[in-house]
Amino acid sequence: MPASHATATAASFVWLGMVLAISFVEAPLKFRAPGVTLKVGLGIGRLVFRALNACELVLAVLVVISLLVGDPGPGAGIALGVAVAMLLVQLVAVRPALTRRSEAVLAAPEGVDGPGSRAHLWYVGAEVVKVVALLVGGILLLAR
Repeated sequence: MPASHATATAASFVWLGMVLAISFVEAPLKFRAPGVTLKVGLGIGRLVFRALNACELVLAVLVVISLLVGDPGPGAGIALGVAVAMLLVQLVAVRPALTRRSEAVLAAPEGVDGPGSRAHLWYVGAEVVKVVALLVGGILLLAR
């Protein structure tokens, strides 16, 4: 396996593991911990997701550079391109809406009334697409 494929494969699976651990394990579980209020959970979530997204950006750049240097094949390139695109959608289109909502909840003494943010559903949907894309892309790179 060429070094570029090995790098892209490793970065893809590390990225996948981080997203699974944070988005699908840590995020839902923190609200079940004793004494964690909505405000505390949101405050923690903002910090954790800011750090996750920074790590994701580094891994996405590493994946893109590795794919440009090597020849990943069309399937892996498309799958990993989808993962990078979903990350960009999350950061540019969805995170600002989530930030506005969490700021409103954190600023209100009694919380915010009304429906939850639909942006959260969009973020989770993009996470699911990203997880599938990273898994498929990583497997296709391993198969080359």
